Amino acid sequence: MSQNITLSLQDVRDLSLSVLTQNGYSPQHAQAITDVIYACQLDDCHSHGLFRLFMCVETMRSGQVDGHATPTLTEPGPAVVKADAHKGISLLALNEAMPKLIEKAKTQGIAALAVNNCFHFSALWPEVEMLSAQGLAGIAMVPSHAWVAPAGGTRGTLGTNPLAFSWPRLGKDPFTFDFATSQFARGEIELYRRAGKALPEGVAIDRNGNPTTDPTAAMEGAMLTFGGYKGSALSIMIELMAGPLIDDLTSIESMAAANGNAGAPYHGEIIIAMNPEMLSGGKVAGNDDRAERLFADIIDQGARLPSQRRYQARSQNLKRNAVEIPAQLYQDILKLKD
Repeated sequence: MSQNITLSLQDVRDLSLSVLTQNGYSPQHAQAITDVIYACQLDDCHSHGLFRLFMCVETMRSGQVDGHATPTLTEPGPAVVKADAHKGISLLALNEAMPKLIEKAKTQGIAALAVNNCFHFSALWPEVEMLSAQGLAGIAMVPSHAWVAPAGGTRGTLGTNPLAFSWPRLGKDPFTFDFATSQFARGEIELYRRAGKALPEGVAIDRNGNPTTDPTAAMEGAMLTFGGYKGSALSIMIELMAGPLIDDLTSIESMAAANGNAGAPYHGEIIIAMNPEMLSGGKVAGNDDRAERLFADIIDQGARLPSQRRYQARSQNLKRNAVEIPAQLYQDILKLKD
């Protein structure tokens, strides 16, 4: 069997929808989840594409997630939206709250959305790019499970704690980054394990606190933050912003709530939207030119902007109307229908 197989873009959607609906997700939840899985797979973001179906199914089979939960929205203030996912996957609640967040940011200049009581498995860049597509700058943060040791620590206390940002560019793809504050995303370590590859040095420690390049030992031990104490401090900030600030769980509390069950972490998410039109005093075009000069100087040095490879992959995959995934991954996903 070839190492990779080719799926049409419609195949990606159909495969995701069929797996999710056959495993207890309502059509509405399945569609919201599939939209993000499709977006990630389209951009060759393999760790957050079809691979994430395993986490969705594990979460359902462990009896944790409500695949038919109906989100509820409240507006505690003129610049705040809260979406209660009621133990559903975050994405349906996010989709229902996003128009309100956009409206508030455009009228107030800055607005925040708190998604509470949700299971979260997905990349953050699709949601901040929803904001940049509307001419808004956006930041998103979530905790996870306590899989990551703080700088100088020996056990998991922090989550992988991703941070995403998107900046709108006139007539161009936005400037977007989305990264875990751990050295690796949890899904990347699992992909290394599945491929039988050793991790790079400095990514993880084993259960005894010793450095390891073994993906299995890393999963049993703890990951490390990027940038030492700086990454660790940033990760702690995300714990606070997406936890106590919005009345939701930290990564330690999320881990405890799982009670040993596999699947997606249970916690909250915060998204902040900013309106350049209001914050710049109406000088969006001039300030866009200034931002473009900054980007041009970066590229002129031979450096690249974050997400450039992702946008290139998206363009290529759209042109050929297909993506490639590992053949074994495809066979394993098909077994989720059994």
